[in-house]
Amino acid sequence: MKNKVILLASDQLGKGEPELGEGIVETFFTILKQREELPAAVFCMNRGVFTLTDSSLVSLQLKDLEDKGIDILACKTCVDFYELNDKLVVGKISGMAQFIELASKYEVITLS
Repeated sequence: MKNKVILLASDQLGKGEPELGEGIVETFFTILKQREELPAAVFCMNRGVFTLTDSSLVSLQLKDLEDKGIDILACKTCVDFYELNDKLVVGKISGMAQFIELASKYEVITLS
């Protein structure tokens, strides 16, 4: 995962049952945080910003990554759209300009 940025574009992985998809995302980040090589950042966009709230167990895994120095970023437009400004428990607000900057430096892995 070194030299990569994860674009988390949904609060679940895949198009099947939402509960299953949410569990898969949590498992991904649970395993990822245990690895030696970690991504440069995780950028949450669209419904991915819901993983940064306490209503998502993924927020616990993302908090652990943040504690290890990984930037956890939330798309400001998406946070505003879903009215989550006061509900974020991990990460910081960012914008498309920063995502474009990251994408120009690192390979992007998209989870949606």
